[in-house]
Amino acid sequence: CTEQTLNRFLPAVITRKSLQDMNIDLAAIEKHRSNLNAQEIGDDKKRIADWKRTTATWRARHGHLNSPVFNKATLDAVVKAGVDRLTSQQCSDGGWGWFGGGHSYAHTTATVVHGLIIARQCDVAIVPRTIDRGVAWLKKYQAEEVRKLNNGLIKIADGTHPRPWKTQASNLDALVAKVLLEASTKNDNKAMRDFLYRDRLKMSVYGQCLIGQVFDLAKDARIAMIVKNIDQFLKVDDENQSAYLELPQGCYWWYWYGSEIEANAAYLKLLSKYDPKGKKAPGLVKYLLNNRRHATYWNSTRDTAYCVEAFADYLKASGEAKPDMTVEVLIDGKVHKTVKINSENLFTYDNKLVLTGKAVTDGKHTVTLRRKGKGTLYYNAYLTNFTLEDPIEKAGLEVKVTRKYYKLIRDTSATQLVETGTGRATAQKVEKYIRVQIPDAFLKGMKVPGIESGDLIEVELTVESKND
Repeated sequence: CTEQTLNRFLPAVITRKSLQDMNIDLAAIEKHRSNLNAQEIGDDKKRIADWKRTTATWRARHGHLNSPVFNKATLDAVVKAGVDRLTSQQCSDGGWGWFGGGHSYAHTTATVVHGLIIARQCDVAIVPRTIDRGVAWLKKYQAEEVRKLNNGLIKIADGTHPRPWKTQASNLDALVAKVLLEASTKNDNKAMRDFLYRDRLKMSVYGQCLIGQVFDLAKDARIAMIVKNIDQFLKVDDENQSAYLELPQGCYWWYWYGSEIEANAAYLKLLSKYDPKGKKAPGLVKYLLNNRRHATYWNSTRDTAYCVEAFADYLKASGEAKPDMTVEVLIDGKVHKTVKINSENLFTYDNKLVLTGKAVTDGKHTVTLRRKGKGTLYYNAYLTNFTLEDPIEKAGLEVKVTRKYYKLIRDTSATQLVETGTGRATAQKVEKYIRVQIPDAFLKGMKVPGIESGDLIEVELTVESKND
């Protein structure tokens, strides 16, 4: 379909452009390719070897790597096929439908125009007037929606409104307004902007994020209030340094504007312009990274494309694309490692310090990271240990399990039941237990009065996970 055609090549184009702008040697990354997730524990050299074996097998079968990011010829072929197909799928009126030809839809047209604008910014050659025709279709659509909203302000004699009319701006209106402003600030429609601001609280959280992007592009000071409205849905987890928008449960999840992943990506794009160096944006990045399927993609080609696009915007706006720093790792005041980090070695520098065995002595230790230069420093610390404690004290971060014990005491009292046929009450015993929570001393192996061998004990486990 149209969206899949677009999103087949768009994330790769954005990624390649971002890496090129950082002056990163793509060939060096290709040789080093490993699982670059810094939160993963294990032997990174083994992961690199496993990855190289996989890519070698692919290269032997197909003659090139499976990722077009590292292969210009492959990427060029994919992009050309995608652009040619999208151009051929454009309807005669300038819009796009779900598949080629047929009826044009506002959402599909806005999605394609946005994607082609991003692709053009990433040096992809677009057929002349393809975007212009799409923009013209969206402007005509927006003008009609403004006419409906204006008619919705008017009441005629019989209490109805002049036709056609609608009384509320929609999430789709916000999307179309955003894409038109991305094409050119000359496409700003103040009337629609005012309607969007008026009706913002009646829209989805995703829609409010799109309105925020509209107001950012239009340089409208009311963006501060929109961000404040969105922040009511923001949940910040200081424990694992993530942040996310908690969408209302059960609301419009089946519509495009009910997508949790796209909503968070849209807010990250907004914050990349409005507050790139604040605490919320990196928290959203970590949340989105943690909630990938198989650590590689999200739910669809579309939300994956949106996340990659949002990451690229944040990387550029936050200044993290141009690190230039020296980092020292000190333990108890003694320097154990010094590394220089810049855009040239960002994916290849030695980023690990491991202490094992006798190097980890008894008692308290202080780990210090000291940075000289510019750039944002991210770090993870892990401690694994073997203990003879009984019981082992509970600890957890991403996944936590809480355990409680209850003694079950059989309730031998009879229950009065009313027979359906005669209406006569009879006494009948039922299988029923009284739960009495056992104190924590039981967990530590201490004898608890009233607990004997053979008693019926219920174990209750509560599992909490910080990502899906």
